[in-house]
Amino acid sequence: MSGQASIENVVGRYLNTEIGGVHYRIYFEEAGQGTPLVCLHTAGSDARQWRHILADEEVTARFRVIAFDMPRHGKSNPPKGFEGEQYRLHRRDYIDTIVGFCDALALEKPVVMGCSIGGRIVLDLGLEHPDRFSALVGVQCSDYHKPWYDSTWMHRPDVHGGEICAAIVSGMMAPQSPVDTVQETLWYYKQSGPGVFKGDLYFYGAEGDIRDEVSRFDTTRCPLYILTGEYDYSCTPENSEQTASRIKGAKMTRMEELGHFPMSENPAQFRKYILPVLSEISGSQTA
Repeated sequence: MSGQASIENVVGRYLNTEIGGVHYRIYFEEAGQGTPLVCLHTAGSDARQWRHILADEEVTARFRVIAFDMPRHGKSNPPKGFEGEQYRLHRRDYIDTIVGFCDALALEKPVVMGCSIGGRIVLDLGLEHPDRFSALVGVQCSDYHKPWYDSTWMHRPDVHGGEICAAIVSGMMAPQSPVDTVQETLWYYKQSGPGVFKGDLYFYGAEGDIRDEVSRFDTTRCPLYILTGEYDYSCTPENSEQTASRIKGAKMTRMEELGHFPMSENPAQFRKYILPVLSEISGSQTA
């Protein structure tokens, strides 16, 4: 046997809970101690995208990092009777699932960090529940997303759904991102459940425009950080900057050499941007 074996300090568990009268079996992984840091994955993928944050000892020394698979994603089961309905992610259900998950784990004033649709929904969390969170971090976050894709291709019997979804997102990563982590990011998409990516994007297309609402976001009650990669043409830095300009006190960072999946496509580069944000959040809590 060559090399040295090691075991990561990441623990995976299943949470059985009821949200909105529906029973869910939700898979999550966690590591570290301190302030809860709940991580939300992108559309059509799962919480494996956050594995580098879970394994980062500088982060886990101050935060209890928790990354969960939304129902139908990764290792989280669909709800009973899913086979008889078309999946569509609604804003109300998305908010309730995140809040319900945090409540089921009895998390006190967690920080929530999400990417893509996860970055978008943190705006809703701040608007609806500003006092339930210590801070919100929106990665690839904007208050409006104009669909640029044909979603009918994402769920067809004559097309491999996972491969077409991976092909769609493959161009949204930075050219500097390492091949290994880019391919790992795409692998998660290739394993996505039938119709899940398409159903997730319903949230963007049908209910994702809150440009008229975000000015109500009160950053004095819940700090907001927005970080967007310069190579993302889905949620561009300009989209994020426009969003930040409508929210008094929002802090926006344009990330160089990163695209739509910074935490998984190039973890080392993302680390340069996220560590100062987490340090600021941690410092504000102990001040």
